Amino acid sequence: MSAAPVLPEKPKGKRPIGWIVAAAVVVVAIVVAVVVAAVRSGGDEGGAAAGDAAPETVTIGVADKSLSYWSTYTKLAKEKLNVTVELTNFADYSLPNPALKDGQVDLNQFQHIQYLADYNVTSDDDLQPIGSTAVYPLPLYSTKYDEPSDLPANAKVAIPNDSINQARALLILQAADLVTLKDGGSAFSTTADIETKKVDIQPLEASQTANALQQGSVAAAVVNNNFATAAGLPISDAIYQDDPSSASAAPYVNVFAARDEDKDDKTYLALAELFQDESVQKAFAKDLPEAVSRDESASELQAELAKVEQDAKAAKQ
Repeated sequence: MSAAPVLPEKPKGKRPIGWIVAAAVVVVAIVVAVVVAAVRSGGDEGGAAAGDAAPETVTIGVADKSLSYWSTYTKLAKEKLNVTVELTNFADYSLPNPALKDGQVDLNQFQHIQYLADYNVTSDDDLQPIGSTAVYPLPLYSTKYDEPSDLPANAKVAIPNDSINQARALLILQAADLVTLKDGGSAFSTTADIETKKVDIQPLEASQTANALQQGSVAAAVVNNNFATAAGLPISDAIYQDDPSSASAAPYVNVFAARDEDKDDKTYLALAELFQDESVQKAFAKDLPEAVSRDESASELQAELAKVEQDAKAAKQ
């Protein structure tokens, strides 16, 4: 007679399958929460890779798009910030600020604080600086003469005709002993303030001063840096210039500017700060060796702007 079949012994401690599934779901949820928290923490620290940021496109109005440092800058913006930077070049200084105000560009980078202050006061606008680039000397160039004192009596000298660059140019000519200005001159002097002169002053659009010099219609010209570079004027042709490293140069720090409502935009602030990257600075110094780089906070720049705007309002009363 066969023995009765023996049933397998029930495993000790075995749990129902439902408990196992529930436990797995809880573990997965915890892991996901930890990963999300880590990513957010990395973003807050400003160390997230470009791939972690949503891609953006930002348009910047400039006056020197052809210079190679912009290639370095735009490449880094894509690699580090996942931002595609599109550059819009303006040949006329009067255009980038209205373009920024009207939303044709998101930022611009072509002007110093003094110019921005004058624009805001004149146009009743409130564009704000959010990052610094450099102070550029404003040279007096000549292709025929080596010193300001070599210029013949009543020689024609071209200067920019916009109010701020004109005032700075007049101060340079005064320092070079070519003119004297009423009350010693100021950042808002005009040709009407000339009291004595050894040369014939010819105000022209800033973009035309280099051309006038090269065509021989003037003996010397005060030429803004980017227009001198575009025209191929060598710095060796500069016969006089102001000092970009002096304390008095603070109003002439060039800046990235944004609309007031965008001055705290994190992407825009990051783009302004990107200019200080070592590789950008190296390319910038190669393109513009005479410039003196400046790294100042948005708050410092905005405080300087407010101060200069007060002076501009007083000068226009």
